[in-house]
Amino acid sequence: MRLDLDAAASADPVWEDAPRYWADLTRAVDALPAPVAAVHLGALRHNALDLVVRAAGVPVRVATKSVRSRDILDAVLALPGYRGLLAYSLAEALWLAESHDDIVLGYPTADRTALARLAGDPDAAAKITLMIDDEAQLDLIDAVASPAARPEIRLAIDVDASWRVPALGHVGVRRSPVHEPAEASRLARAVVARPGFRLVGVMMYEAQVAGVADAGSAAIRWMQRRSVAELRERRAAVVAAVAAWAPLEFVNAGGTGSLETSAADTAVTEVTAGSGLLAGHLFDGYRRFRPAPASAFAVDIVRMPTPGVVTASGGGWVASGPAGSSRLPTPVWPRGLHLLPREGAGEVQTPVAGRGTASLRVGSRVWFRHAKSGELCEHAERLQVVSEGRVVGEVPTYRGEGRSFA
Repeated sequence: MRLDLDAAASADPVWEDAPRYWADLTRAVDALPAPVAAVHLGALRHNALDLVVRAAGVPVRVATKSVRSRDILDAVLALPGYRGLLAYSLAEALWLAESHDDIVLGYPTADRTALARLAGDPDAAAKITLMIDDEAQLDLIDAVASPAARPEIRLAIDVDASWRVPALGHVGVRRSPVHEPAEASRLARAVVARPGFRLVGVMMYEAQVAGVADAGSAAIRWMQRRSVAELRERRAAVVAAVAAWAPLEFVNAGGTGSLETSAADTAVTEVTAGSGLLAGHLFDGYRRFRPAPASAFAVDIVRMPTPGVVTASGGGWVASGPAGSSRLPTPVWPRGLHLLPREGAGEVQTPVAGRGTASLRVGSRVWFRHAKSGELCEHAERLQVVSEGRVVGEVPTYRGEGRSFA
């Protein structure tokens, strides 16, 4: 199915009326076997356009790990304001390069088989940019294929965007060892001095802003304001230091949770977003935006062990990150359901409790929202596309196309 998000325009934000929205989804997929994963076309369009508005004219690169469906990626890229993909696996990037020509690999790779394929394919090498933060990664590439035996490899430097302050230590995620402008300059100099490589970009992902909800926490908002101010100054210096060695095609930054501040940084030429398209429940806790719950999955109730508790088949579609309740899927319909703290969401069964169980019987459907986005498509082979209360088609996920990338 070819998705056309322009044709999905509707003045009815049905997702703002929860009873109607979830009832429509339930009716739409009622005849399909569970578990069933659904995407609401109007909500997806709303989220995609909202990301463009928040990026304020800066092109948005789509993070594939948060989507994992080629049809959805293609539909989003067809909208004005989007440009290119940020892949999470080199094997994935090679596959996507069969139909896309601007792919940045968001993480360093040690996949020798995929590197050999890249080195043997000049067309793919012209479309894919690898991410590095250490000369050892260049050594690995050279060990797979010498510069004389391969096309030029495009590279971008991943610079650590975390905030380092004596009172708090390292605030952010542990990514690149390159943090300061001088460190970025040394690595850039090393890249351009070696044959077979071309330095074309810089990436600085501020996870402490993009991936941390700020609603209800003055301390987090204070941290993010200070971090953004520090990063704006340091990023400009990093970009200048790297550009002194090679002309840059792009400076990538941001994520769904930080599009406004990243796009406002004059050193940034593009921002990345992905999770805000399908909108897992982790993004309910931000003040600056409120995405529509564009995707969810439904499972069947198969038993009722005690009054007030019902058990669903499956449901343990858990997100990456620190182990805890925030990474679990959450039951959203019927209202008044919650997971049991001592059991959580299980691989083969998930008990739920609460006043919402009163309307449930064996065979009833319960809707869950996933915490992030990628885990939805790692479990489902296809996504049911719903519009105006009915299934209008289905699209395969990576898994449904026989692909699963580590």
